[in-house]
Amino acid sequence: QVQLVESGGGLVQAGGSLRLSCAASGRTFGTSTMGWFRQAPGKERMFVAAISWRGGRISYADSVKGRFTITRDNAKNTVYLQKNSLEPEDTAVYYCNIDPPSGRPWGQGTQVTVSS
Repeated sequence: QVQLVESGGGLVQAGGSLRLSCAASGRTFGTSTMGWFRQAPGKERMFVAAISWRGGRISYADSVKGRFTITRDNAKNTVYLQKNSLEPEDTAVYYCNIDPPSGRPWGQGTQVTVSS
């Protein structure tokens, strides 16, 4: 079973940038579409971005379009999320998973906190 480990979170001021990474171990991503999701305090986990196996299909939540960029390196079994122009509303725990998750287990996530 694929184990996913997210990293790269931290505390950043509004307007700043962060790059999140999601590395797979145990098995590769294969040809799965991979996604980033986030869960803010007191809210449900929501979709952020997704990328197909070869990167030909990419989608974003409206709230992050133009600010976030999802990429993947299949040779390294890693998915990235470049986050620019961060806003306090982006504060959340960020997770990666196969998209759609369809009941697959989640990793521990990485906390992103954006101060105003």
